[in-house]
Amino acid sequence: MDTPLLVLNLKTYPEATAGKTEPLVRIAKEVAEKHKKHVIVCPQAPELARLSKQFPPSPHFRIFAQHVDVVSQGAFTGSVAAETLLENGIPGSLLNHSEKKIGLENVRKTIEHARKVGLELIVCADSVEEAKQIAAFHPPCIAVEPPELIGKGVSVSTTKPEIVTHSVKEIKKISPRTVVLVGAGVSTAEDVAKSRELGAEGVLLASAYVKSRDPKKLLEEMLLQL
Repeated sequence: MDTPLLVLNLKTYPEATAGKTEPLVRIAKEVAEKHKKHVIVCPQAPELARLSKQFPPSPHFRIFAQHVDVVSQGAFTGSVAAETLLENGIPGSLLNHSEKKIGLENVRKTIEHARKVGLELIVCADSVEEAKQIAAFHPPCIAVEPPELIGKGVSVSTTKPEIVTHSVKEIKKISPRTVVLVGAGVSTAEDVAKSRELGAEGVLLASAYVKSRDPKKLLEEMLLQL
């Protein structure tokens, strides 16, 4: 997975729903390509196929899903299969976000299946301890996000910098090729710069971008610090 990396999780915010999603994705792609920095955007599931055709991948921009299930294609009503994402032009997905926890055993199975079919994963961990457990499965990327800071506007890199440094150290010790991102409260360019200074290879954020009055300006500022 290319680094440094900035991941934008659009969640299910009304500001990133239906016709409001396209401007956010367009801005992300344009700014990523302008600055030649790697950006991944994760829209809601019903919009993935349409947006992937409208905004095809480029060397610095891709669209990922927010979740993928531990199933293959078949009789699994309501599930999201890795193969189906790939067939619709979606090369990767978030997994195990604190708002969509699936349990360690399902994380392992999903990582193994995704590796088999060629789907990239950004696997979320809510603590250094969980990150270490996930690192043993050697995913392409782990994003460490303390859930108590998500959406609070207070960055983990500022309030708990030891989580960033410790996460990078412990994950790399177990799985050197796994990319390490940090998230939770990342809201400013200064937060991005601090995260990088502490050793993270990128950041994961959501509300700061989706709810920004000027998302293009915010993203420009963040990518300059990436």
